[in-house]
Amino acid sequence: MHESAPAAPSLTDLGKRYWLPVYKPRDLVLDHGRGARVWDTAGREYIDFGAGIAVNALGHQDPDLLSALTAQAQKLWHSSNVFYTEPPLRLAEELVRAAPFAERVFLCNSGAEANEAAIKLVRKWAASKGRPPEQRTIVTFRGSFHGRTLATVTATAQPKYQQGYEPLPAGFRYLDFNDVAALEAAFAEGGIAAVMLEPVQGEGGVLPAAPGFLQRVRELCDRHEALLVLDEIQCGMGRTGSLFAHAHDHVVPDIVTLAKALGCGFPIGAMLVGPQVAEVMQFGAHGTTFGGNPMAATVARVALAKLASPGVLMNVERQANDLRAGLARIDRELGLFAEVRGRGLMIGAVLADAYKGRAGEILDHAAAHGLLLLQAGPDVLRFVPPLTIDDDEVAEGLARLHAALAAFAAA
Repeated sequence: MHESAPAAPSLTDLGKRYWLPVYKPRDLVLDHGRGARVWDTAGREYIDFGAGIAVNALGHQDPDLLSALTAQAQKLWHSSNVFYTEPPLRLAEELVRAAPFAERVFLCNSGAEANEAAIKLVRKWAASKGRPPEQRTIVTFRGSFHGRTLATVTATAQPKYQQGYEPLPAGFRYLDFNDVAALEAAFAEGGIAAVMLEPVQGEGGVLPAAPGFLQRVRELCDRHEALLVLDEIQCGMGRTGSLFAHAHDHVVPDIVTLAKALGCGFPIGAMLVGPQVAEVMQFGAHGTTFGGNPMAATVARVALAKLASPGVLMNVERQANDLRAGLARIDRELGLFAEVRGRGLMIGAVLADAYKGRAGEILDHAAAHGLLLLQAGPDVLRFVPPLTIDDDEVAEGLARLHAALAAFAAA
């Protein structure tokens, strides 16, 4: 008798065997998507309320993105920044036109790289002012998330992301988010070169800046000659209902970082800078091999134009209202939430005390009921669907969420 050949490993087996085990994906393999719907390799359909962590802002297979990408793919993929190409030049111009505060743009590949560039620019600016290293401190806030490089994970004021990577770079100071008195006291002590924050904290629990907080930060930065750096990597590009999240707070930043939805799935990051810092970094001060490559820039140009359009921004408000109303209906029946907060289509449902720490379990139930959902820490369900999600997709997603939460509550 011939021995049967061993079974070929599954795709998930390959991940468990060959990936560095820094992720713990759910046991399914996504295959393709359209709009706010995704299918796995078994043919099962899901409503996508996570959008690749707020990345796929125009959903899956947007025809304009596809057309732009395939056209550029037949022209030029990469040249490096040793030469000019048209797409990143046009993108930089369009970003500056879209951002009233901005004068120049640095293009890179990710949000971490954009924030790394911002940190370097703050220090370079402070050095140009004659400030010694001990007077180049950047204030960040507990609950923030700014990236995974060594500098950006240090800026991220969450110890769980930093453990084991010591010694961490110096030059950061952590305060409680929305605590004006603590910030005033920190400025009184001196040495602060910049304040860096997310207008809506993402990984920290979908927590918006309190009314008036950003304005007070801007006033303190002006008074003490410090820069205001806004990380809009998750909350920017239309996510909150305006193209830039800080527009809700009526402040003028010095630096804004973008990524995620800027490429709608194609990797790209950007740092936008205002007049105080636009000329600080000169030839050789910073760089990137792939940043602003023609493929990424071509996609981002289309994404930017569509995400800034009135139709998309109006849809954000409409669907956010429907999603919040649906969550309220579910909570009236099941009583799972202590609070629902956020802005636009960046919504966090905070679990009630009896269910704290169990967000991951709920995500498992959601996937089992055909819904892709995220968490923001162990206590918060995070809803960041495509900004183009339609009425039927929201309604179906809410129905599946209700079934998943009912199963969770009964377990």
